[in-house]
Amino acid sequence: MSTGGPGGEPEERPDLVLVVDDDDDIAGFVAFNLKVHGFEVMRARDGQEALEVMESRRPDLAVVDWMMPRMDGVELTRRLRAEPLTSALPVIMLTAKGMTVDKVVGLTAGVDDYLVKPFDTAELIARVSSTLRRNKEFREVSPLTGLPGNARVTREIADRMKAGGDFSVGYVDIDRFKPVNDVYGFDRGDDFITTLARSLHRAATAAGRPPVFLGHIGGDDFVFICHPDQVLPLTKHMVTDFEASADQLYDPEDARRGYIEVPDRRGGKQRAALVTLSIGVAQSTAGGRAYSDHRAVVAVASEMKKVAKSQPGSYVAIDRRRSDSENLDDPPL
Repeated sequence: MSTGGPGGEPEERPDLVLVVDDDDDIAGFVAFNLKVHGFEVMRARDGQEALEVMESRRPDLAVVDWMMPRMDGVELTRRLRAEPLTSALPVIMLTAKGMTVDKVVGLTAGVDDYLVKPFDTAELIARVSSTLRRNKEFREVSPLTGLPGNARVTREIADRMKAGGDFSVGYVDIDRFKPVNDVYGFDRGDDFITTLARSLHRAATAAGRPPVFLGHIGGDDFVFICHPDQVLPLTKHMVTDFEASADQLYDPEDARRGYIEVPDRRGGKQRAALVTLSIGVAQSTAGGRAYSDHRAVVAVASEMKKVAKSQPGSYVAIDRRRSDSENLDDPPL
């Protein structure tokens, strides 16, 4: 979870780890070393107490002993997986058992990783860190396109600002996407979204180095982050590729006549042209406009996308102002 830091940059709070073990020596060892390495820790003596503790505060990861009174680690893991709010909570099991059959039981219950006693500090920290990282990466990826989501996009913009080089942030949106969903249904709508994701990927690959970052922030909205010199070749490739691919997704008759008929509330039909792309671009450059807040970059890219939507066909609106007070200069494709 992120909060606003100085200059508007996202500030990461320490990950909260729940240590569940009835052995005070082992629990104390684990808790102490996690705190030394920057983690926040809360403790519980068994599975039942762990569930009670999580009623008031949700950890990012749980380190759970196998053998405990009242409720052991395997049963606790099963309970966590059965509840929607904790079903994705990563669990590392502490165990003295090394037999494969015991590990299979734990994995079947939903355990993410194991630490076999005795273990050292380096292994503890490595497993906790890698499990948290995998979990965050999984949560931040769009299940439809496989591209990073909002949190990862925000971090990437903040990292670019911190690095101090020139960069551009593009906000991509499919025009007239709603009529496609209304006429063809959500499954066909998803095909348009995944098609755009593939077009973005092909365009990013063709743009070469430095690597272009791509993100999917929801629905038909995408983001790219690149060097300013890459914006025009990237967007031209993206638009050409997407329009050609999207035409193949329409029913043949609709593609041939160049529009779809959308039922209105009065029982009639309205014509909706085939989809195009609106792309708004914010730029942070040494000789132009510089940003100290990632939210301002996103706001300008969103503003420019609205400008692009006011133009016919696929359109790229690039913010070339040196300050907020200057006029817009928006070149079409």
